[in-house]
Amino acid sequence: MKQIPMLIAASLAISNLHAQSFTLSGTVDGQKTGYIYLGYPAGEANYKTDSAKLENGRFTIKGRINGPTLSNLSLERPSPTSYDAKYVSLFIEPTDMTVIVKKAALRDTKLNGSRAQDDMYKLDEAHKPVLKHLNPLSDEYGKLNNEYIAARRAKKDSASLAGMLEKLEELKEKMEPYYAQMEVIDKAFIEKNPVSFASLFMLRFRISQMSLQEGENIYNRIPAALQQTSFGKEIRKELDGLRGGSPGSMAHVFTKSDINGNTLSLGDYRGKYVLIDFWASWCGPCRKGNPHLKQLYAQYKDKGFEIIGISDDDSKPEAWKKAVEQDGIGMWKHVLRGLDMKKREKHQPNPEDISDYYGIHSLPTKILIGPDGMIIGRYGGGGEDDDAMDKKLAEVFGKM
Repeated sequence: MKQIPMLIAASLAISNLHAQSFTLSGTVDGQKTGYIYLGYPAGEANYKTDSAKLENGRFTIKGRINGPTLSNLSLERPSPTSYDAKYVSLFIEPTDMTVIVKKAALRDTKLNGSRAQDDMYKLDEAHKPVLKHLNPLSDEYGKLNNEYIAARRAKKDSASLAGMLEKLEELKEKMEPYYAQMEVIDKAFIEKNPVSFASLFMLRFRISQMSLQEGENIYNRIPAALQQTSFGKEIRKELDGLRGGSPGSMAHVFTKSDINGNTLSLGDYRGKYVLIDFWASWCGPCRKGNPHLKQLYAQYKDKGFEIIGISDDDSKPEAWKKAVEQDGIGMWKHVLRGLDMKKREKHQPNPEDISDYYGIHSLPTKILIGPDGMIIGRYGGGGEDDDAMDKKLAEVFGKM
């Protein structure tokens, strides 16, 4: 599966140490002339791309970086508007390094002299047995997803589209066990190597899948110097967001226009138990869980139980409204999360985004709020499962 957007965003995360020099010397197997390009952070919010001319397949690039950082090495001139360029991502450090670039297989490029990259090679080796099974499924999913997009553009009949979506969901379910294995491997690596910059990099993308306590325990083992890097600060921000959406915290009070155009404020629900359901029309597992939510609502609504659906469909409100109607869940309240993608892309604050206040990074995630406005349960990303939610509701309303 392509991870280019994530890697480019990640490469902007740099440490706040003083800039130091590096030298990257290497050879390109399969190409004698032309240019090679190296993109890397060169200061706060400053991304630089250096180039070097190949002399009989050899090159040298020199620059300055603020400690270990993720770079992108390519034999094609990078385009700021396209993610299609072929490149390999490597951790470079402020030292002398050598690299052997494989033109025919960039993934086999070998960097020497970077401890952070050495750690990533170890992690890559641990991933290989799982990727052997996951990659074919991922490739099949990507191919079918492209076919589905083409079918939608061609306005194929709804039955055909529904059949393709069903197959995509089946592939997702087949991939889930392998994703779970990858997560176990990554967590074990982070636990064993808390002082590795590679661990910090992996933690940045695993932290949202952890419980608050698990994340805090791992973060506290990270050296103070790494905590002050941009990756470290982003992890701290993720943990603070997760804390805001975890039991023991007061729920963020939001006010929105609901699906019918009426004003809805969470503050108006004091005195009731409220389950906030973070979902989306395009989220298969979310919609599969709607029949169960309907059962819970019918069972507890007369005892002071409410549900507020918060949908990640700001860019497609019609799909949101259609999903609510198709799934028959209009009996409870619905609002959009408030995501502004233009602000997100520019790394600008987006105070209207409800998900940020609750540390939501995966769907579905449900937050249970008590009558006093205090969060008493989190189910899904960084929390417990739906069985725990059912038990909590039975415990709460069984006393009434």
